[in-house]
Order: sequence, then C-alpha cells, then structure tokens
Amino acid sequence: MMDAGIRAALSKGLVIPASPLALDRNRRLDERRQRALWRYYLAAGAGGIAVGVHTTQFAIRDAKIGLYEPLLSLACEEFDRAEKAGSPPVRIGGIIGPTAQAVREVTLLRDHGFHAGLLGLGALREASDDQLIAHCRAVAEVIPVMGFYLQPAAGGRLLPYSFWRRFAEIANVVAIKMAPFNRYQTVDVVRALVASGREDIALYTGNDDNILPDLVTPFTFDYGGRSVERRIVGGLLGHWAVWTWQAVEQLDMCHHTTWPLGEILALGTQVTDANAVIFDAANGFAGCIPGIHEVLRRQGLLEGLWLLDEHEVLSPGQAEEIDRVYRAYPHLNDDAFVAEHRDEWLK
Repeated sequence: MMDAGIRAALSKGLVIPASPLALDRNRRLDERRQRALWRYYLAAGAGGIAVGVHTTQFAIRDAKIGLYEPLLSLACEEFDRAEKAGSPPVRIGGIIGPTAQAVREVTLLRDHGFHAGLLGLGALREASDDQLIAHCRAVAEVIPVMGFYLQPAAGGRLLPYSFWRRFAEIANVVAIKMAPFNRYQTVDVVRALVASGREDIALYTGNDDNILPDLVTPFTFDYGGRSVERRIVGGLLGHWAVWTWQAVEQLDMCHHTTWPLGEILALGTQVTDANAVIFDAANGFAGCIPGIHEVLRRQGLLEGLWLLDEHEVLSPGQAEEIDRVYRAYPHLNDDAFVAEHRDEWLK
C-alpha cells in the first residue's frame, strides 16, 4: 500500500516531470548531470519525478545498455537526499513489456523505494481486455499502479472504455495518466472512472497538446441519477521536464480559481505552441526527446545533445522553431532560475 502522506500529495495534484536521461559524449550515463536534473526539478517545486519512462528512453532496458537498474539506484540516492532535507518527492517508475518483464521491473521499483509504477501497455498490442486486466493485476500485486494511456505515435495502443472501467476496479490503482492526445479517448477514461464509483484514483494529464485546459476543465457525468464531477489534478509530462519552474506556477494558477479562465486558456494555447515545437509535432514527434534535450542543453543542464540512439536527433528546422518560441513566449521559460542555481545543482 502507498504511504498515506504520499497518497494525499498525489491526490492533491503535483507537477511530475518525466525524467530525461543525461549522457556524456560517449553516450554513457553522466551521473553528475543526471543528479543535477533531478535537483533542478525538485528545487523548481515539482512534487515528484518519473524515471524509466518514455522521456528517459525505453532503450535503457536493452541488455547491451543496461541502464534501467543503475538509474533506479541513482534516483534512490538522490530522492533519499531530498527526503532527508524535508522534501520527499513522489517516486514513480516506468514499467513496460509483457507480464514477465513488467513484474521484474516493478519488483526492482519496489526494492529501490519507488512509490508507484507507471504502467505502459504498448507491448500488449493484440491483447484482449481480459489479458490486459490480468497483466495489470499481476503488476498491482507488487506495487501501487498509475495507469497510462499513451498515444500510439509514442509506442502506446488504443484502450477502450471497457478496459478503463475494469481497470478502475483494481484495488491498488492510485492514479491514471491520460496521454492519448485525443479528447474522445480522454473522456473515455474519466467517464469510466466515474462509472466505477472510485473517488480515490487521481487523474493526471499527459496530453501535451492540452495541458492547461485539462487542468481547468470540470468533467461532469450523470452516474446513478446524480451529477458527478471529476478533475484532472496534476500532470506527469515530458513537457514539464523543461521550464519546470514555470510549470509549477501554471499548475498553481489552475488550482486557484481567482485567475480569469480566459487568461489561463490563452496561456494554454501558448504552451501548446511551444510543446508542438519542442515535441516536434510537425514530424510525428520524431524529435520529441531531442527537443527536450536541446532546451536543457541551452540552459547548461545537459552538456550535449546525445541520446542512446545516435540517429535520434533534432528534425530539420526544429532548432529554429525553438528559437521562435523563445522569442514569442519569454514568460514560459525559466532560464534565469536555472542560471542562478545551476552550479549548485552540478556540485
């Protein structure tokens, strides 16, 4: 079971960056800069960090690379350090693959002190609802689970209402991250959760094209003859792996209804424009991870634009588009905050 304090924080709503992987020029783990990234997120006010997810690069699990467990171990050290300083982050680890692999990964997460597993189902593309639910139950027996609706373009699969309705009945499910980049499918998840009667499952956005609107929308459905409203309380986002200080400000804005809705929606459009560039929507998200790394490189948190796959690079024109959003929306970046504290985080 999840610690009550961690569960309460998750339910209230947090900024949870999906952690990138810091590599040196030889494409080996750069421990110093990896720690600096996590210190940055926590100093910026993030309430948790997700490790071993899409933004971290799924290839960390390849036998020739072998970075999944070393990264968890490093994260454990850094998160313990933050907890001793009085700022315990919610620790979330990515889980993928068929059931045997997923259970191995979730066991490692538990053994390294992670609080929950973000369960990706892209490897089970042909599985029925029955098979998917059996898979999810096997994982949930080991650690609390955050469900994950990942868009197919990033390695996910379509997951119907019928699946989410049954998924919500798994006792050890604590949250669901919705990232189908599709309003119909997002509504499927929320509607299924309402129909389940569960009020203890937190909803998180991963819809990078609709972050702020997700966070201010009251999702209201009729259930049992009464109107039931659910809210998306926070986000677990690759987009929040950059400009995290501002992301925390944006979530606070969405949580406090004193801000005019029109201002929030206008800002949300600017965030979506910036995300389209950083995530390379124009090229089917081919440059989404390089785009995140490029922003962090410009801020001096990463030394270079090195990914595990040397062929995974910025798309043509993507750097120039990042220049454009920097000029157009200077209020979205947190370069000054990073510059002030970067040397401290890199120690």
